[in-house]
Amino acid sequence: MTDSQRFISPESIETLTLDWGTLKWLSTPETTGAETFSAGLVVLEPGEGHERHTHPDSEEVLFFLNGEGIQMIDEEERTVSAGEMVYIPAGVEHSTTNTSWEPLRFLAMYGPPGPEAEIRHSQDSTVVPPGETPD
Repeated sequence: MTDSQRFISPESIETLTLDWGTLKWLSTPETTGAETFSAGLVVLEPGEGHERHTHPDSEEVLFFLNGEGIQMIDEEERTVSAGEMVYIPAGVEHSTTNTSWEPLRFLAMYGPPGPEAEIRHSQDSTVVPPGETPD
């Protein structure tokens, strides 16, 4: 494994843009060689969120870095903010919505990896090459 696979700079990773925000998958099987998990930075713009969905074969952990939002897991809804973490079992419906005036930033981790590739290849996602700024 080379240094570039162990030390990841966000500038060296593509950005995915969606209607509700941006994503940078910092650790994937392709970028770091990680086999059992993937991790990325998610930014939800103020008032934005993503629809309820599931990842049938992957567990998910979200660690909130700043901002405030509403996290729905199954039928349970909670306010989340910086320093909090949530665990979402595989196959459980969930959604995240930014309820604050500032971007809601969080680290998303999947085990095993896979959902990040589905998001990248979805018709709603635009890929911005490394080093370029999203429009």
